[in-house]
Amino acid sequence: MTVVVIISANIEWNAVRRILPEPVSQASPCGEWFEMDLDLGDDRQSVIFFHGGWGKISAAASAQYLIDRWSPDLIVNLGTCGGFEGEVEKNTVVLVERTVVYDIVEQMVDAEEAIRDYSTEIDLSWLSGPYPHPVLRNVLVSADRDLRPKDIPDLKSKYGAVAGDWESGAIAWVANRNRVRCLILRGVTDLVGDEGGEAYAGQVQIYVENTKRVMSDLILQLPKWIVYGRQDRTDL
Repeated sequence: MTVVVIISANIEWNAVRRILPEPVSQASPCGEWFEMDLDLGDDRQSVIFFHGGWGKISAAASAQYLIDRWSPDLIVNLGTCGGFEGEVEKNTVVLVERTVVYDIVEQMVDAEEAIRDYSTEIDLSWLSGPYPHPVLRNVLVSADRDLRPKDIPDLKSKYGAVAGDWESGAIAWVANRNRVRCLILRGVTDLVGDEGGEAYAGQVQIYVENTKRVMSDLILQLPKWIVYGRQDRTDL
């Protein structure tokens, strides 16, 4: 089973590099990567960790690159997200079942039609039984910008989302087009509400520090998610 883990934002990648033993990294046109064995208990699994880059362009390009290069059985995107205040708690891990790319401005025809074209239902039917770690299965919205307080009421009512990020929509869309299994787990590092975001206005250190904790937790949980995913693979 070939597993590739995409880490998007630079701050997320830096946190992972501090968590894991010093691996020998290699360069690619779409990002730095390294390979290491993870202990799965009774077995070991070689996993490729790939720095996909921040934003939709880097996320889409790197996802297609790693699919073409390694033909993975499973793409895992581990990362962070901003939560909607009052809808989700900090440190919650969102298991993403649907992504919506919402920052599409269409002046000639219906913008919602364009947004539907870049929305992705993620096939999670292979995740059967109790999950190995507590998660909130929900919708995640993506845009090439941080969450704006004035947008949140519409994002909740139109799409049923509780959190947002920059890259998940692009990764899910590319994986779906290539018919590759995709598991997106995003931890809530900060909340955005009517009064703004707690990591905004010069408070980015809140995001940086919380990212270290979230990424550490996700990396520790990763082996059990891989074991969980392998149970369904009768061809392996």
